[in-house]
Amino acid sequence: MHISWLGGTAIKLQFKTYSDDVVVVIDPYSPEQGNFPRSLTANLAIFTRGQKDAVTISGNPFILDTPGECDVKGVLVTATTGSQPTHTMIRLDAENLSIAHLGLAQKALTEEQRDVLSNIDILFVPIGGLYGYDVEAAVKAVNDLEPRVIIPIACQSENDPTAATAAQFCKEMGVAMTKEPETKIIIKKKDLPTEDTTVIVLAKE
Repeated sequence: MHISWLGGTAIKLQFKTYSDDVVVVIDPYSPEQGNFPRSLTANLAIFTRGQKDAVTISGNPFILDTPGECDVKGVLVTATTGSQPTHTMIRLDAENLSIAHLGLAQKALTEEQRDVLSNIDILFVPIGGLYGYDVEAAVKAVNDLEPRVIIPIACQSENDPTAATAAQFCKEMGVAMTKEPETKIIIKKKDLPTEDTTVIVLAKE
C-alpha cells in the first residue's frame, strides 16, 4: 500500500488487490489557503464531512459520504457516524491491512465507533487542534484503538499554519521522530511492528 498525505485530513492510498490497482482518496477538500491539487483521479472517493468544498475527482469513482459499507475492487470500506451527525469515521480493509481514518474527530470515541475501528493496523488521527483533536485528545484515541502504526493528519502545513505539529504529537506520545518525513511511503503487512507502536510522520505532498 502506498500512502500520501495531501494536507488537512486528505489522504491518497494506492492498493494492489486481486483484481487491479485501486486508488482511494479520503477527504479531498480544497483548503482556504496553500497548495492542493485542483483535481484527483481515483477509483474510490471517501468524504468524512460531506462533499462540500471537494476538488474534482475524475475516473468515475465510487463515492461514499454517509455511514455504510462498500467493496470496490477488493477494498472493503465501513463508515460509521463521526463526532457530528453529518460526519463519518472510516475503516478500510485491503492487502491484509486494516486502516482507520477518524476525519476531523472532535469527541472521545464512542463504543459504537470503537467496535467498527478496533483491531486495526494503521490509524490516521487528527492532531492539529483547529477543528478536531488536539495532541492530548489524539493520544487518548490512539490508546483506545491501539493501532500498530499511527500517522498524524490535520497537523501543521501550508494549509493549516497554526495547527499543532507532528513533533508536538510525538512528544505527547513519548516517542522520537526517527527519520525525516517523506511525501510517500509504502507499508506492507510484513513490515508492521510486532511490539511497540510506531509513529510515521508524512510530509505534505
